[in-house]
Amino acid sequence: MNTPVEGFSKLTKAEKINWIASNFTQDPERTKQLLQQYWNTDGEVQKVHDEFIENTVSNYYLPFAIAPNFLINGKFYAIPMAIEESSVVAAASKAAKFWLTRGGFKTTVIGTEKVGQVHFIFKGEATKLRAFFNEIKPEFYTSTAAITKSMEKRGGGIKDIVLKDLTDKIEGYYQLHCTFETKDAMGANFINSCLEQFASTLKEKAAQHTSFTSEEKDIEVVMSILSNYVPNCLVRAEVSCPVEALNEDGISSEEFAQKMVRAVEIAKAEPYRAVTHNKGIMNGIDAVILATGNDFRAIEAGVHAYASKDGRYSSLTHATIKDGDFKFWIEIPLALGTVGGLTSLHPLVKLALEILQNPSAEELMQIVAVAGLAQNFAAVRSLVTTGIQKGHMKMHLLNLLNQMGATESEKQELVQYFKTHTVTNASVKEALEKMQSE
Repeated sequence: MNTPVEGFSKLTKAEKINWIASNFTQDPERTKQLLQQYWNTDGEVQKVHDEFIENTVSNYYLPFAIAPNFLINGKFYAIPMAIEESSVVAAASKAAKFWLTRGGFKTTVIGTEKVGQVHFIFKGEATKLRAFFNEIKPEFYTSTAAITKSMEKRGGGIKDIVLKDLTDKIEGYYQLHCTFETKDAMGANFINSCLEQFASTLKEKAAQHTSFTSEEKDIEVVMSILSNYVPNCLVRAEVSCPVEALNEDGISSEEFAQKMVRAVEIAKAEPYRAVTHNKGIMNGIDAVILATGNDFRAIEAGVHAYASKDGRYSSLTHATIKDGDFKFWIEIPLALGTVGGLTSLHPLVKLALEILQNPSAEELMQIVAVAGLAQNFAAVRSLVTTGIQKGHMKMHLLNLLNQMGATESEKQELVQYFKTHTVTNASVKEALEKMQSE
C-alpha cells in the first residue's frame, strides 16, 4: 500500500530506489535493474550527474547526434544536437547541405540585453515615488558593487534601472525594470542577486525617507526575479540566393520559391499553423540548447512570447522574393551562456562546446538561430513539395520496428524494402508479419 515517506531526500540512492520500486511499480526487481542499467559506469561521472538535481535515482538519456556541413558566415560547423524525435537531425543536415552551395547562412547579433524586475506595491503619490527613485538611483549601483565587480571586469554589468508605474493594471503596482549585460554567462544568478539587493536597498531607503508618510515608507516588495522575455537579446540568421538556384525535382524554381513564401505567409496569418510552424523551429533550437547545457524551458518561454509581440501569435521566420532573389530569415531572442552552470560540469556539454570550437555566447546565439532556421526551411520545404510524412516516416521506421519486436535481420531487410515503399504503421506491421509467416 502506498504511504507517504519522511525524509526521502536523506535516503541513500539505493534506499530511494527500493522505496519507489516497492511502493509504485508492479515488478520491483525489474525496476531496480532498469534504473541501474542507466547509471554511468564511471563513478565520478555518475556523482556529477547525481548532484545536478535532487533525489536522483538514475539518468534519463537522450541521443547525442551531429548535424554536419553548416556554413555560417564563411566558417564550417558540425552542430551537436540532443533530441529524441526522429528526422530532426536529418532535416537540419539536409538543409545545411542545400545551402552549402548557395552561400551558406549569414548571421548578426542585434543585441545582448537581459532583463530583471523588482515588483513592489507603493501606497502613495506617484510623483513622490518618482522623485524618491531619482534621488536614490545611484544607491542601487553602489549597493551592488561587490556583486557586479567581476562581471564588470568582463565587460558586463548593470545597464539601466527604470521605474515603471503599472497602477493602471494593479492598484499600487510599480516595478524596477532593470537591464543587464552578462557577456558569456547566461547570468541568471548574477541578475537575481542584483535584483534582491535592489529590493533591499529600495525598502531600506524608503523607510528612512523623510518626505514619505508612514504608509509610504512601508513599501511591499512582492518579488525580485529575472525575466525570460528578452526581446533585446536578439539574433538574426538568414539564407538567400537567386530564385533560379532553388532547383527542386518535379517543381520549377519559381513555383518552389512562391510556395515557400506563401507557406510562411500562412504561418504569419494563422495562429493554429504558426504554433506548429514555430514548434519545428524549436526542434532545431532546443536540440542545440540541450546539447550545450543551456535552459531550453527559458528559451521556449521567451521565444513564444516574442512570437506574440505584435499582439497576435505569428511565424518566427520570414520569406520574400525580391529582384529575383529568394530570402529566408529569422530574428529570435536567445539568452545563452557558454560559461558557468552545466557548461563546466557535464562532460558531453564540454564536448559539444568543443565541437562548436568553443564559441562565445554571441557566437552560440548565431549557431542556435541557424539550427532553428535550417530546421524550419527543411520542414516547410517538405510540406510544399513531397509532404511531411514521406521523409519523417522513413526516419521513424526503426522506431516502429523496435516497437513491433523485429529482429536485427528483419530490420535490415525491411529498411531496404521501405526505401521504395510507403511507410505507415499498418504497412510496416503487415510487411513484418508477412516476413515472419514466411
